[in-house]
Amino acid sequence: MTLIRKVVFPVAGLGTRMLPATKVLPKEMLPVVDKPIIQYAVEEAAAAGCETFIFVTGRGKTIIEDHFDRAVELFEALAAKGKDDVLGGLSSDVPKPGTVIATRQQEARGLGHAVWCARQLIGDEPFGVMLVDDLIHAETPCMAQMARAHAETGGNLVAVMEVPQEHTARYGIVDPGREDGPLVEVKGLVEKPAPEAAPSRYAVIGRYILDSAVFGHLDRHEVGAGGEIQLTDAMEKLIGSQPFFGYRFAGRRFDCGDKLGYLEAIVATALARPDLGADFAAVLDQYR
Repeated sequence: MTLIRKVVFPVAGLGTRMLPATKVLPKEMLPVVDKPIIQYAVEEAAAAGCETFIFVTGRGKTIIEDHFDRAVELFEALAAKGKDDVLGGLSSDVPKPGTVIATRQQEARGLGHAVWCARQLIGDEPFGVMLVDDLIHAETPCMAQMARAHAETGGNLVAVMEVPQEHTARYGIVDPGREDGPLVEVKGLVEKPAPEAAPSRYAVIGRYILDSAVFGHLDRHEVGAGGEIQLTDAMEKLIGSQPFFGYRFAGRRFDCGDKLGYLEAIVATALARPDLGADFAAVLDQYR
């Protein structure tokens, strides 16, 4: 497996689709059963062999950093009460010292700008980008699937899934070339095209493995769709000079930035839990 050592988590957004819950609490900290959304993403990255977790944050987001730190008073209280099983689980959730790094995106200028804010922390190596709104259930974690594929392809790799034609205006859409198993050659990328103009139904979702050359294009701060610096635009400039593929991952994606998607993620996650699934299914039966 290619060693993708560093992953960027752009988490500076305001979470307006989930108001009023996100008025004070960052959307990334909303719980899915008993863990915040962002913890699922960090665990997925760790399962892929990633060892440095870079949070691109904004004002009011320090709670995210605190979550991945040792809660000294809580840990001491649990130890004093002999709740070693709970303490052990919480301790294992804390990344190793020095592996969590936070940097600020002072202005909301788009996903491309958020990734650019991490440039000094990435250096000259391939890196991952994960959008935590996309929670993915998969037997093999999505980022681990992609890291294995990237070991063969090199270059750039983005997770893709087919979406209904009428939804293409919500996503970056791939102009596809040849297909080889789960790999789809990327001949072009179009940011949020109208359904009648979309080159395919392959939508890019929130998992990327990118070459550091993308920063050379993001450095120009070119404004694209929505008046923002789009990561899609910078990635498109790499096509032709480097290998570029979409990866049709095995798994199911939930959009936790949307209220219905978030509720579905909670239901699906609870049903999949050995300690909750059967009892929760019985509860759901009461509402049929």
